Amino acid sequence: MLVDSHCHLDFPDFAEDLDGIVSRARAAGIGRMVTISTRVRKLNQLLGIAERYDDVYCSVGTHPHNADEEDGISPEELIGLTGHPKVVALGEAGLDYFYDNGAPEAQARGFRAHIAAARATGLPLVIHTREADEDCGRILEEEAAKGSFRAVLHCYTGGRELALKAVSLGLYIGFTGILTFKKSETLRALAAELPSDRILVETDSPYLAPGKFRGKRNEPAYVVEVAKVLAETRGVSLEEISRQTTENFFRLFSKVKS
Repeated sequence: MLVDSHCHLDFPDFAEDLDGIVSRARAAGIGRMVTISTRVRKLNQLLGIAERYDDVYCSVGTHPHNADEEDGISPEELIGLTGHPKVVALGEAGLDYFYDNGAPEAQARGFRAHIAAARATGLPLVIHTREADEDCGRILEEEAAKGSFRAVLHCYTGGRELALKAVSLGLYIGFTGILTFKKSETLRALAAELPSDRILVETDSPYLAPGKFRGKRNEPAYVVEVAKVLAETRGVSLEEISRQTTENFFRLFSKVKS
């Protein structure tokens, strides 16, 4: 079994084909899918999808692109929204300096609020970080000093230093179809180096289709292609990568039924 630890089933790209998306994932051996929140205010839409399928779960959080729109959401409000049995994580939250969406100050406030909620609930935080390694690493260290929390740096494309810092703090690293791109040699070298108990696979679908499907809409079934390249990169079998990443997933996303 494999798990897609990060997809966006509520996005319009999937609206007309949701049953097909889930059916193809199941046929490909994807045992669990987590559809990730980008706006707290749209949680009900995510819950509608998660409640429709036994093997689909969701998170609650504010993407850094929407930090201005949802600035001021407190840890207490986030905590209060995690009581539903299908809400298994916080986020995605974090820092994104690649696009000029969301003031950096609002992103940082949101990031810290989500970390506080993750610390209080014991649920993992799904972290989005892009072109913000220094600030992300600093916030992670400052917040870890206040008390431990669980998290994954999803769709990792950052530098080696941030990845190793995250792992040293007990966090996980998630890899997407970017790992399969021809120009991702540096990322593959990092993926080969990381501890086996700290790696996850994901699609971030409908975006970032693996090389085999480049240019097409991505979907959870394609996480198999990410796992294949991760296995090749680490010099192990697909079966071993499937076992290890799935074991890692259930350890991190411990609210998900195994």
